Amino acid sequence: MFLWIAFNAAYATEIDDAYKESEQVTFKRFLQKLLKLDGKGRFERLVWDEFSGNIRVLLDNHFAFYDFWSFHNGRLEEEQWKERFAKANSGAKRALEQRQTDVVLSIVLARIYALRNQLLHGGATWNSSVNRDQVRDCGNFLGKLVPLIIEVMMDNPKTLWGDAVYPVVK
Repeated sequence: MFLWIAFNAAYATEIDDAYKESEQVTFKRFLQKLLKLDGKGRFERLVWDEFSGNIRVLLDNHFAFYDFWSFHNGRLEEEQWKERFAKANSGAKRALEQRQTDVVLSIVLARIYALRNQLLHGGATWNSSVNRDQVRDCGNFLGKLVPLIIEVMMDNPKTLWGDAVYPVVK
């Protein structure tokens, strides 16, 4: 949870409602900016060398897919969530094959967001055996990703990152 808060603090900016985009578009633009500024290939190494196996396991896990829970809660038919899962995984597989780091990171963060929602909304309890592998793997991934994001941001202090949504006010 703390790592997600740190990630959210890094990418969230105050945007006039007239120009507001979806959360996914905001994620993707932020990640593209980071990747462009990362001249050392750190994000690529993280995705392709260090976590490629964990990422593939996460992508195959329907419990980390938002539409599965929409089905489970009666908002989608079983066929709908399964079609969306297959389509999403087909897109993810294509992104993996083409080494599209920004797309893969965006998909992974969407899956982690679904897991985050499970935890935040009571879908897992302390010392439970439910979701432990996903929580561990996603925690390890965020534990490497968040410091890397902050490092790239600090390496580029002249880059416009946007105004803080909730700045410190006295």
